This record gives sequence, C-alpha cells and structure tokens, in this order.
Amino acid sequence: MAKKFWALIFTLLILTSCADTKKPEQHIFSIKDDLGNEINFDKIPRRIITLAPNLTEMIYDLALEKYLVGNTLYCNYPAAARKIEKIGDMLTFDFEKILTLKPDLILITVEGNTKQTYDKFRELGLKIFATNPRNFEGIKKSYMDMGKIFDITEATNNKIKMWDSVITKVTAESKNIQQAPAMFVIELKPLMLAGKNTFINQYLQICGLKNIAEDSPANYPMFSREDILKRNPDYIIYPTGGDDNISIIKNAYPEWARLKAIKNNNVIFVDRDLYMRPGPRFAEAVNDLFTRLHQRVN
Repeated sequence: MAKKFWALIFTLLILTSCADTKKPEQHIFSIKDDLGNEINFDKIPRRIITLAPNLTEMIYDLALEKYLVGNTLYCNYPAAARKIEKIGDMLTFDFEKILTLKPDLILITVEGNTKQTYDKFRELGLKIFATNPRNFEGIKKSYMDMGKIFDITEATNNKIKMWDSVITKVTAESKNIQQAPAMFVIELKPLMLAGKNTFINQYLQICGLKNIAEDSPANYPMFSREDILKRNPDYIIYPTGGDDNISIIKNAYPEWARLKAIKNNNVIFVDRDLYMRPGPRFAEAVNDLFTRLHQRVN
C-alpha cells in the first residue's frame, strides 16, 4: 500500500514539473510588408527600432513604447520619444550601435529611408518590416499591420474607426465650402509644393480646397515664382516650426503681394511635425486645418 502511495506522489510531482516548465504558446504568423515581402514571425517582437518619426508615433499611439529600444534623431513626438536611444538621422545609421541593441524587429519606411539602409540590415540578418504610407489608406494599413504584428488588432481597429469618423464629419461639413484654390508649401526655396498623389493633398481635398498643383504628375513638384502668380491661390498653407509669419513669404517673393492669399491674409501656418508625418495624427491634422479654414470663412 505504501509503495502505491509513493508511486502516485512521484507521478504527480513529475506531471507538476512538466506543467511548470511548459513553454507558452507561440504567436506564429506571417504578413506581407509594403514591398511585398512575406515576413515570418514566431513570436511577438519585444525589442523594436523605428527608423522614422511617423513609425515612432505609431508605436507610442499603440502603447508599445516599452518595447522601443532605438529611434532616430528626428523622433521627437511624443516628448518621451526624445529619450530613446538614437541610432541615426533617417539617412545614416550607426549599425554597430543597432547590433548592440539586439532588435528583433526594425520598422523602416520606403520614402523616408534608403535602399542601401534596407540592404545593409538584410545583410546583417536583422528582421525588417517595410512600410509605405503614401495616403490615408496607406497610413491605416501600416497601423493595422502593426496591430497584427503585436497581436492588438482590436485596439488598432477601434482607433481607425475614430479616425474615420473625424474624416467623415469634416468631409460632410466641407461640402458647404467653395472649392477655393490652395497650395501647400513643402519648401519655400527652392519652391516645392505637395502634389496630387500625397497624403498632404488629402488634407486639402477633405477640407474642401482645390490643390493648384494637382495637375502635376510629381508627388512633390517644383514650381517657379511666376507659376504661382498665374495660379493665384486663395489660400497658402505653410508648415513651420512655430516662429514664422507672413513676412517670411513676402521677403522670399515680394511680387507675391499680388496673390489673393496674401492680400486677404489667408496664409495658414501649421505645425510641421503634425502635418508632414503620415502617421496616427492624420485625422488630427485634418481637423486642425478645417477649424482654421472655418474660422476664416465665417
């Protein structure tokens, strides 16, 4: 009887030991990035490096910042992102430092980073996921891809519903605004505007404006100062760091004083970081522009 008792105890100890050491179920899946590459995952990444500010913003917006071990010198929003280890400036990177950080996922952008950077990471055997959010739909795709990668699809879907509701509301209310010609300045010298096939152009469209550069095939076309006089926009949207005013435009191109936008004081200075990053603040930028336009219309 005693032998049977101890045999049972021994068996229970074995089973308990096996249960304690059982590995957690792995999150195994694959997903195509925006280069069309099938990226395989056998676990949820826990050491992330982002190579562009919009990607850093997405990580924080999804409350994944505890996994962020490196980002770029330009990653300044939210404020906490400035304290993350800096590994480069989007074009050049400290690959030795990156290796010491032991990332299990690097998030890269097609437009913001270079092919040479991408190839170098592949050569080093690092896992890379490429994003290319050229418009609002692309932003949502990148965001949803992160939701799949980090197994938080419900959170990403709920956030996207909120974005869509803002866009739907502004679009509906903008129907009452005349399609006034406008230009969104990317650079003043040389003069570069946002073209038709950009997420920036969508700000104008959603808010009821007509982009004077929409006939250009380039995403960010160059224009002459004379071209702008001929197109004569009603509004000029100019991204700034916060300390610019209309004098910067008047001083750059004195003859623009004849433009309707200048005469009517319809030059709208906007936050460069908010408007120029294809990330989770897209709907916020749309709402900000609509509010500024609405104040002027009324």
